[in-house]
Amino acid sequence: MLFPLRILTNSKQLFMQNVRTTKFLPIYAKLYATNTRVADGNITIGDVTCDLKAPANPELVPQKYIQYGEDGTLQLTQSALHHLRWMLQKDSLKQDMFLLGQPGPLRRQLAMQFLELTQRELEYIALSRDTTESDLKQRREIKDKAAIYYDQCAVRAAVNGRVLVLDGVEHAERNVLPILNNLLENREMHLENGKFLMAPERYDKLLESYTKDQLDNWGLLRVSEDFRVVALGLPTHKYKGTPLDPPFRSRFQSRNVSHYAFDEMLIDLQQLAPEVPLDNLKKLISFGLGVQSADSSINLPDFPLDNLQLVARIMNANPKISVHDAIKHVYPYQTTLKKEAIVRIKDLLTSFEINSLPAEPIKKINATKVAEDSNIVQFNIDNVAIKIAGGERLTSAEKTKNFVDLAHQRNILATMIQSFAVGDICLIGQKGVGKSTLTNHLLHLLNQSVEPMVLYEDMTSRDLVQQRITTVEGDTIWRDSPLVRAAKNGSVAILNGIHHLHKSTATVLQRLVHDRELQLCDGTLLLSHDRYDALLQQGNTKLQLAEKGILKIHESFRVIALAEPPNPNSPKQNWLTPEMLSLFLFVEVRPLKQSEEFEIINKLYSNVDDSISKIINLSHNLRESTDATLESLAATLSTRQLLKIARRMAAYPSNNKTSPLNSDYDIIQNTFLAKFMPALPRAALEDAIQHAGIIQTRSHGGARRTISIAGDVLKIGDTEMKLMATDEQTKVPSTLFYEMPQHVELLERLMQDFLIGDHLLLVGNQGVGKNKLIDKLLQLMNKPREYLQLHRDTTVHSLTVQSTLRDGQVVYEDSPLVKAVKSGHILVIDEADKAPVNVTCILRTLVENGEMTLSDGRKIVASGDGEAARAENAAQEIIETHPNFRVIVLANRPGFPFLGNDFFASLGDVFSCHAVDNPSPDSEIYLLQQYGPSVPRKTLATLVNAFGELRSMADDGLLNYPYSTREVVNIVKHLEKFPNEPMSELIGNVLDFDKYQPEALEQVTQVLAKHGLHIEAYARNELFALRKKKEIQLTVNRKSGLGVSGPKYGKVDPKNAPHVGGNTWAGGSGGRDTAGLGGKGGPFRLDAGHKVHQLSDEEKDDIPEEVKRAAREMNRKAFEEKLKEIKMSAHDHKIYAQFSEPNRRQVQQLKAVLEAMQTKSKERQWQKYQTHGELDDTRLIEGITGEKNIYRKRGEANPWADHVQEKPNRLKLVVDVSGSMYRFNSYDGRLDRELEAVVMVMEAFEGFEKKIVYDVVGHSGEGWEIPFINAGKAPKTDKERFETIRMMHAHSQFCWSGDSTVKATKEAINSLTEEDYDNSIVVVLSDANLSRYGIQPRDLAKALMNGEPKVKGHVIFIGSLAEEAEDINIQMPAGHSYVCMDLSKLPQILKQIFTSSLL
Repeated sequence: MLFPLRILTNSKQLFMQNVRTTKFLPIYAKLYATNTRVADGNITIGDVTCDLKAPANPELVPQKYIQYGEDGTLQLTQSALHHLRWMLQKDSLKQDMFLLGQPGPLRRQLAMQFLELTQRELEYIALSRDTTESDLKQRREIKDKAAIYYDQCAVRAAVNGRVLVLDGVEHAERNVLPILNNLLENREMHLENGKFLMAPERYDKLLESYTKDQLDNWGLLRVSEDFRVVALGLPTHKYKGTPLDPPFRSRFQSRNVSHYAFDEMLIDLQQLAPEVPLDNLKKLISFGLGVQSADSSINLPDFPLDNLQLVARIMNANPKISVHDAIKHVYPYQTTLKKEAIVRIKDLLTSFEINSLPAEPIKKINATKVAEDSNIVQFNIDNVAIKIAGGERLTSAEKTKNFVDLAHQRNILATMIQSFAVGDICLIGQKGVGKSTLTNHLLHLLNQSVEPMVLYEDMTSRDLVQQRITTVEGDTIWRDSPLVRAAKNGSVAILNGIHHLHKSTATVLQRLVHDRELQLCDGTLLLSHDRYDALLQQGNTKLQLAEKGILKIHESFRVIALAEPPNPNSPKQNWLTPEMLSLFLFVEVRPLKQSEEFEIINKLYSNVDDSISKIINLSHNLRESTDATLESLAATLSTRQLLKIARRMAAYPSNNKTSPLNSDYDIIQNTFLAKFMPALPRAALEDAIQHAGIIQTRSHGGARRTISIAGDVLKIGDTEMKLMATDEQTKVPSTLFYEMPQHVELLERLMQDFLIGDHLLLVGNQGVGKNKLIDKLLQLMNKPREYLQLHRDTTVHSLTVQSTLRDGQVVYEDSPLVKAVKSGHILVIDEADKAPVNVTCILRTLVENGEMTLSDGRKIVASGDGEAARAENAAQEIIETHPNFRVIVLANRPGFPFLGNDFFASLGDVFSCHAVDNPSPDSEIYLLQQYGPSVPRKTLATLVNAFGELRSMADDGLLNYPYSTREVVNIVKHLEKFPNEPMSELIGNVLDFDKYQPEALEQVTQVLAKHGLHIEAYARNELFALRKKKEIQLTVNRKSGLGVSGPKYGKVDPKNAPHVGGNTWAGGSGGRDTAGLGGKGGPFRLDAGHKVHQLSDEEKDDIPEEVKRAAREMNRKAFEEKLKEIKMSAHDHKIYAQFSEPNRRQVQQLKAVLEAMQTKSKERQWQKYQTHGELDDTRLIEGITGEKNIYRKRGEANPWADHVQEKPNRLKLVVDVSGSMYRFNSYDGRLDRELEAVVMVMEAFEGFEKKIVYDVVGHSGEGWEIPFINAGKAPKTDKERFETIRMMHAHSQFCWSGDSTVKATKEAINSLTEEDYDNSIVVVLSDANLSRYGIQPRDLAKALMNGEPKVKGHVIFIGSLAEEAEDINIQMPAGHSYVCMDLSKLPQILKQIFTSSLL
């Protein structure tokens, strides 16, 4: 255990001077060694003695990992000594060691203590998924236009007799570490430069016959007999990681290093915090050990016992800090654990009598410099003084004016100051709660300079530390990352978005955070200020240490990490692993209370009208809701978003008659993009909006807005803007644009946002005019545009710079993003939803603060900060953001069918968001008249009305494809050019995509025909006959050239190879006579799983009647054989079809959604460090140096990377099979509709068992859990499905009267709560016959919400006497209850629930 650093300045000299005579005496006889001694150049621990050798490079021997007493005696606990004795044994046996244990610094510090005791030199490497062979053996660098090999850690350690420490073995990719197997076993290894490491015995044997010069010429290098390997790892059975390769494992001796004993830890804390009551220290340790020893079924993350030293120091400095507050610093359980785990933690706190009452509020915080010539800042927190090393940077008043000194903010700031004084901190809070504001204010008080880093998932461990670049001469060198610059200069590194960072990449931070040491890629070693000073005291000069690659980490260096809370219910999103817990002291930042947000807004924007209070009320109604759906929406109305809304309302008041655009209702609709939310959350939001008193009052009528330019003033509606000339006129867009009222209104709103300095996000379906709107806006404002189109292969590197190879030097060219930042142009980012979220997330700090570090090392700073940034770091190239720079992002709506990444959910809070919808009917007719002036207005109106209904159906989930204005415009363009074209012919231009989805096509054609469009020929598939009536001069149709002879099954290919045509094989396509797909004359369809080659409808129709008749007969025979196979009579199948056919369309739509989701989830990922594939732009320099693994390719994710298996969704369908269902079936068909719904579920989910696990239970007067389908045993044939609904029907007919709706709901939800699924829903069907049995609606409501947030409950009332269903529905939670009196809509409601909740 690392003890408090109370070391004599000459402790190291004292150790070496007394090496022959000193006996190390115990301080505490019970805990410390009584027989550890050094004599005659050796060290003895217990009964094990090891000879000591003077190190050749003393600066490489770890320093100050061992405590010394006032008299120079060592202080080591019995636990540590037992481990060190074992390591001494293994060392004497020349065996390599593997230290296993829990996350934290203990194993590494134990290894360092061993090296310090034995005076051994260290070679260290932190392993990650990015570690390659060249990082372990040899790396090539370009110097003077020649490739030179530089030995890396393993080779240096082997040749020089050092100890190689491999830290984080579980993080290395599976086939990386086995390259060391021969070195571990035989002390041999072949090197890339042609040399060969040889075991000392063999080498010495050769020296007897040959000279050393001969061996050197042969490239033989002697491995030192003192070379050892110490591996540090976590047990992968408990922690996520790559399992050990058996041959690699067998070469180590293992040792489990668990936490130290209670008494040892207590003495440690007593020495460190003598002012803290002993009872409090005992409670701290007891609680930590209690968490560690908790039942594994509770699934509590490990408690970071090593961090108790830090909180003990905080408590020593401030006696007001309670034990509970100290625990929260190291174990932020309130924001990271599941509800049931929080209950267990609270029980544990109670058992140790730890009071969890909140601390007294802080009244005042002052910050003053200790002296004019000192950087030490003293904070006075009420009556407590805290001293911290600060900096010399002066922050402008403009940067700090937005900080409002609230009591809550003051308390958080006080916590940050006290934690910052002893270590690195991590702020955890939802988006927009003020983490960045609090951090900036603290650094302002400290006068500290900042090195920001935006972290992302694909960031490598090298990116965190150093990046390889080329000089003008073409030599390769390493450039420091912002983190390393901060360490060297004493700045504060802001790690923004540490929750995005891959867990293996974060291992690089462990040694820096725990020990203040860091090994850089260029071989430089950074040491903590006290260890560096110890080297100076041993006679080294700063110049000598710099020449040896040893530099000092500044005393004032700190790390502040910013993160969003993990999702404890989702293993994929629970980033706060035990390893991450051990890194920081945590500060939980809760959302502000209603009164606090009122106070901030009133101080910053005093002229905001009362409507902002309704929006604040709405935000807190959402935050305080027990409904998981509403609670999930609360993050969209964060404090940051409320301030943005207040700023807009202050600039453009909604009650101003000259600017009626900004009603509170419209603002909320755009903030949430409510138009594009799934149906159920949207309904819940609308209900919450109404309850907050926000009502849609403004109509879109009134005077039509116009666009005008008078001189240098642009006016859109009532908003004016002064135009500026530009030198880049060629970059100003020019587009055809018709000023329809809806778009002009949106243009005015966009220009208002632009004028108040906001960045814009436009989201909408395809073809609604997003690009045209932005191009027109920029054209009107005379603003040059830089354009970026994103895609799935967009990387952080390509987003910021474009690297090219020129004359042997890697040159970085500015991307459109950087060009826009420099010149003040408008950056338009198109298709933002296509790029991975972990790439686009780097835009956050640029949009929010005007800051970004580019991948080529340059730094973008906010407008006005350029001069100060250059003064801080003259060597770094600074790009100051132009004040006119803006970002405009365009994205498709989230969800099905676009299935892009949800850009809005990730970054919407830093943009001003606008939903771009299809035009209103009047606006759309106006637009179409511009494209088709000669097309009759009646035709235009018919088209607009028909496609408007199709869009409404898509919004309601009845159609999968969202038809847009683009389709209608293209139809009108065609009519304008060819006015005599039949509508049946023309409509195929839009609908032929659905030609092979007859259910969807029938639905669409029915709507179009209903509105009077003459598409009868198309709807009846009579286009061939229609076209025969009209002869034209030239036609090109695909013909096979072969006739049909007669239907047959065809041969079965045992290899199932694809066959096109040929009249031979069953399951082929595009052929004739045989069973298959896409051909003609075959008896029936047969899908063999291959791509379909489709013959035209005309050729398929052109078949003799006798062949058609034979094919039909063969089809019937095959159908009868299928029924025999599943033992189903034709009569039963006919009855089953009555329940199956009405929902055929909904089944196909659900299957389409499921297939799309499944395809998206299986999308392959980029795998880096490949020897073939696509060239990786980020590894161009490695390619120059000759490395082979410079490619990347798409492949399946590493199965060992996280051990997170995607769990299926879980559905329990609770159906009403009570007697009333049968009794009233003849009245409204409720039982039949319920059976249809169950059939829909069974058929739609068939084939998706890995995606959805479901069961069906019934409730009636006889019980509340009557099994019809068991989980994991879904019916597979029509017969089995028919048997299921027949049992349901029979039960309803013969059961006793009574109602078990509430009991069934409660039991269903409770049962799913106990199952291990991440996403579960219960859907209850009931006929609302509650009052007859004295059941209260509130009891049903309570039962529905009982499983939140893990289990979502929904109830559908499918029958009612009088108005009982409506009365019950009013008392149910919003978005969870539905009344379905038109039972034909039951499948539609179920489909909405499934797509919103499960998919």
